[in-house]
Amino acid sequence: MHLLISNDDGIEARGITVLSSVCRAVGTVSVVAPDREQSGASHSLTLQRPLRPVRRQDGSYQVDGTPTDCVLLALGALLEGKPDYVFSGINHGPNMGEDVLYSGTVAAAMEGLSLGIPGVAMSLAGADSALIESHRPWIELLVRDILRVSDFPAETLLNINFPPIPGDEIRGIRATTLGNRVYSGSLVRTRDPWDREVFWIGGGQISWSGREDSDFRAIRDGFISVTPLHVDLTNYALLEAVDGWRLGD
Repeated sequence: MHLLISNDDGIEARGITVLSSVCRAVGTVSVVAPDREQSGASHSLTLQRPLRPVRRQDGSYQVDGTPTDCVLLALGALLEGKPDYVFSGINHGPNMGEDVLYSGTVAAAMEGLSLGIPGVAMSLAGADSALIESHRPWIELLVRDILRVSDFPAETLLNINFPPIPGDEIRGIRATTLGNRVYSGSLVRTRDPWDREVFWIGGGQISWSGREDSDFRAIRDGFISVTPLHVDLTNYALLEAVDGWRLGD
């Protein structure tokens, strides 16, 4: 079993170190990750300059680009064979609800998926990355169980979030849907040293809503959330309605 590991927190992050260690117990591991934090990079590609992957002493590669760049380079140039899975993470922060649209962690797994390789994104739904080590037994369980699935569905990735509590307090694993989150006060207006108006994006308050089986509810209740995500964003229920609008007639 050959596993490609990437992330968006950078190759030195605690999460990718733990995930790589766990995966080495079950297969051959290749690590290709950004050389610095790329949180919020989503599925962006670096098109305005060349990329320079650097091989480190431990055999991993660091790339001066986005998570999507990393997976694209790994599959197109850096690896000798095609991996069986792409694992991304473990992210230092949650990736639930609409966060999956912005997440570089999810995008790395999705890039593999677009090239025909099953993807798994893992995140800690909290700020204390030191908790990741205590989650090792759960990470091992999930990785082994996922790799045992013989009919992993096509065009689907698993988005996994761990609750921000010690591993021995986790109550179990739940299959979940995406919740809905709303940021308020996340745009900060200020001025730079030359008295020019500038804006910071980030921070603020988050409010959540969603079904009983949503990801944020599982995390709130102390469970690991596992959400299957589909690449196809088509709203099939509206196809007939949109066709009925007779656009362009």
